[in-house]
Amino acid sequence: MRKQQGFSLIELLIVVAIILIIAAIAIPNLLRAKMAANESSAVGSIRTINTAEITYASAYPTVGFAPDLASLGSTASPCHPSQTSACLIDSVLSHANTTPKSGYTFNAAANTGGSGSVNISYYAEGHPVSVNQTGIRSFCSVEDAVIRSDAAGSTVSSVAGCQAFPPLNQ
Repeated sequence: MRKQQGFSLIELLIVVAIILIIAAIAIPNLLRAKMAANESSAVGSIRTINTAEITYASAYPTVGFAPDLASLGSTASPCHPSQTSACLIDSVLSHANTTPKSGYTFNAAANTGGSGSVNISYYAEGHPVSVNQTGIRSFCSVEDAVIRSDAAGSTVSSVAGCQAFPPLNQ
C-alpha cells in the first residue's frame, strides 16, 4: 500500500469554503469600521476648522471670519501668515474641497454683515465623497461651533442649511 502525500480534493474544498465563510462575515464589518473612522476624522476636521475660524477672526478683526477654506491654510513652506493664507490648518485640509481627506470633501465660506464688509458668520461642512461607501453622514458647523450632522449625507451650502440639522450628539 502506498502512503498518501498531500491533501485530497475534498479537504481542499472544505478549507476554501471555511475561508469564504470567514471572509463573508469579516469584510462588511471592516467596511463599516472604515466608514466610522472616516466619519470620526470628518468630525475632527470640522472641529479644526471651527478653531481656525475663531483664531482667524481674532487675528484679522477687519476681515472677520475667513472668506474660504483656503484662506485658513497655506501650501507654502515655510508658511508666512496673512489674510489670504493664515497658516492655521494643514494644506491637506485647506484644499479638501478639491482633494478629499479621509473619504470626505470639506468646504467653508463666510457671510458679510449688513452694511459692512466684515464677515460676521461662516459655515463649515464636510460630506462623504460617496455616500454609504466612504461615509454615511455629513457634518457642518457655524459660528456657534456646534457640530451638526445630516443622516442623508447631503451637502450644506449656507448657515441656515447647517442650522436646520440636529446637533451631533442628539
